[in-house]
Amino acid sequence: MKKFLSLWALLLTFFMQAQTSVPVTNPLNIGSISGKITEKKTNSPIAYASVTVKDGDKVISGAITKENGNFTVTNLPFKDLLLEIQYMGFKKYSKSFNLSTENKNLNLNTIALEEEATELKEVSIVKEKSTIEQKIDRKVITVGKDLVSAGATAAEIMNNIPSVGIDQQNNTVSLRGNENVKIFIDGKPSNLTPMQALQQIPSTSIKQIELITNPSAKYNPEGMSGIINIVLNKNAIMGFNGNINTGVNFGITPKFNGSLDMNYRVNKFNFYTTQSTYLGQNRNRGNIITETFNGSNNNTMDFYIRNDNKNYFTKTGLDFYLNDKNTLSFYTIQSFDNEEGFFKTDINYTTGSNPNISQIMSPISKTRSETYNLVYRKKFDKADRTLDIEANYNKNNEPEDTRILNGNLDVLSTNQISNKNDNLIFNIDYSTPISDKAKVELGVESRFDGTKNNFDINSIYNSDFDYKRNIQSGYFNYSRNSGKWEYQLGTRVESYDVKADFRQLGQNPGQFKDYIFTFYPSAFFTYNASEKNSFNFSYSRRVDRPNLGQVNPIRKWTSPTIDQVGNSDLKPQFTNSLETNYTRKTKIGSITTGAFFRYINDEIDQVLYKSTFDPNKKVLTFANFNHNTQYGVEVSGNLDFKKWWSLNFGVDSYFKNTKGTVQDANGDFFEKTVNATVFNARMNHTFKLTKDFRLIWFTMYRAPENGLQFSSKEMWKTDLGARVNILKGKGTFSVRYNDIFNQMRARFTNNYPDKIDGQFRWESQTVNVNFSYRFGSGKDRALQRKQREQNETQGGGLF
Repeated sequence: MKKFLSLWALLLTFFMQAQTSVPVTNPLNIGSISGKITEKKTNSPIAYASVTVKDGDKVISGAITKENGNFTVTNLPFKDLLLEIQYMGFKKYSKSFNLSTENKNLNLNTIALEEEATELKEVSIVKEKSTIEQKIDRKVITVGKDLVSAGATAAEIMNNIPSVGIDQQNNTVSLRGNENVKIFIDGKPSNLTPMQALQQIPSTSIKQIELITNPSAKYNPEGMSGIINIVLNKNAIMGFNGNINTGVNFGITPKFNGSLDMNYRVNKFNFYTTQSTYLGQNRNRGNIITETFNGSNNNTMDFYIRNDNKNYFTKTGLDFYLNDKNTLSFYTIQSFDNEEGFFKTDINYTTGSNPNISQIMSPISKTRSETYNLVYRKKFDKADRTLDIEANYNKNNEPEDTRILNGNLDVLSTNQISNKNDNLIFNIDYSTPISDKAKVELGVESRFDGTKNNFDINSIYNSDFDYKRNIQSGYFNYSRNSGKWEYQLGTRVESYDVKADFRQLGQNPGQFKDYIFTFYPSAFFTYNASEKNSFNFSYSRRVDRPNLGQVNPIRKWTSPTIDQVGNSDLKPQFTNSLETNYTRKTKIGSITTGAFFRYINDEIDQVLYKSTFDPNKKVLTFANFNHNTQYGVEVSGNLDFKKWWSLNFGVDSYFKNTKGTVQDANGDFFEKTVNATVFNARMNHTFKLTKDFRLIWFTMYRAPENGLQFSSKEMWKTDLGARVNILKGKGTFSVRYNDIFNQMRARFTNNYPDKIDGQFRWESQTVNVNFSYRFGSGKDRALQRKQREQNETQGGGLF
């Protein structure tokens, strides 16, 4: 490693001298300087600091300090020159010097650098335990080693996060009991579904998870329950640094995951990359018992699902610090997901004359997702005045080839699906203080989305559709600090234009159009009663527009008893949301309590009714219900009871009043009202037995929930784990036994139009073994993050 770093330093010095040195015609008129760089506080040497020699404003030579802090710069002309020394987290050192015949080899002795007084944040090193922090507009969960050990992907650790729920049966994500949530990656919306995005992100690459339950006018207004923003690790440490993670998750079959995070920073450049892979087979099973209203076609459906997954994920980027005021950044995310599935369904009729059915679906899909992001950031002479110009392009290609077979493995039909979508976003953010206590933020955004889908049956055309969406928006925020009070008032104006054309063989073409021009106001108030007590109040208006899958009338998937289709008559649902939080800091930690209220118009939800074409089938689709109110309370915190015992916890309870129309056993529709209570609790204990050895105990409980049609039963689990730091603290080995009592399963019931009782099980009982090792030469100092990566403004002002 030392040889590698020395080679880099040598090549860099050679490059600088070859490209920028002033030619010296007389070899006798050259000199050199040398010295040693140390920390002023500790007197310890600083390795890999940047040493630059200038002639006026022109760089003529330079070097990188060695591990002992020493440096030497040679081939310098005899004249007055300027020495500059820079290292992240320390003040820049400047000194003029002169070289001459009498003073040709100048020894500057020891130069002590002072720590920078401005904000310095921690390097992206995984902490021992996770923390929960309430910000003015979000809850920030810093992912520690206890959460990383919970699973290989972001989806597997989400069930450990307060207020977040993962439905393995329907592949959905919910926030505060509601599935209308948006997933952002590093502040950018993803074209993938929430579950697809979470399944493709390795847990070891996650730095923070931000729950933005009441987003401000800065953000895209989509998502009734808010935004889950996943912040990936990104190091900007001097020198060459990295982190290796590898693990095996033992369930019914073993699953391998591994990742490598690296960065190399020198002078004005920072290169960073994350590479990860996931290989494994997942197995799920379940059954659905149906009792028809007249008892004629009672049946039991058993299903078995097996998926072989190969996922490769990479994020690579470059930061170019042009000078102290200007930064240019670029990164790309590439994800490859290869999946081979096996879905077997057996339906046994216990009454009636229908024959038993056995069907197998064997899909093969190869999904590729690409993201390209370019940002220019300008800092002005006036403090806190910034300008960000950003472009983000994302495209996905999701082809699928599926065979449908009977129980004798005879091919009944084949489906070929081509699905391509792209997303382009341009935005400009500007922020400026207008006084010592007030600030203005404003920006504009253009967003273009497009999707093309083609569906063939037995290689013969069946249907296709085009979907285009154009969103133009702008926002304005005014914030002010008045003593103990802080407030932010803002509004977002948005033009939304969408058009979709659906074509299917043998049917008239269908079309979906919508245009909305409206305002989305927001308001935030914070009252800091004291250092230990603070209150937050907020309001926002949000929208959930029907997505492509919800409005597409072409069949999405089918089984022997159910077809799922979209509804092109859907209207958007609008939500007015109020929220308040109180944070109390104590000697042993902090506790945040909160309450929220939502009023939803034209709520979009699933509905099940009898098929008008096949008496043995039902249709699962979407519909607008009249209105809905939701309110709830939450309590979360971080507590250190003893030096050896700490606890992260979250408890939440939500109350929903829902009105809608459902179909009864006779095929008639009627109005139904449901008052439902949702309760969730999570606790994560960490026991520090020695300096390097810890035990982890995690438990969660989710109470039953009633819905207009489907109601779910309770589920719970308990995990136990151990973690030890090795190799002088640079390595960590952990073992975690998930769901030790094997109780995690989704159970559901329904009484309209038929009585249904079912359950779905996945590989929840697993043993996860992980090893990580951190290496590198950089000091544990961090570069000040750009505003778009700070907790308070993650994602820039326009998302």
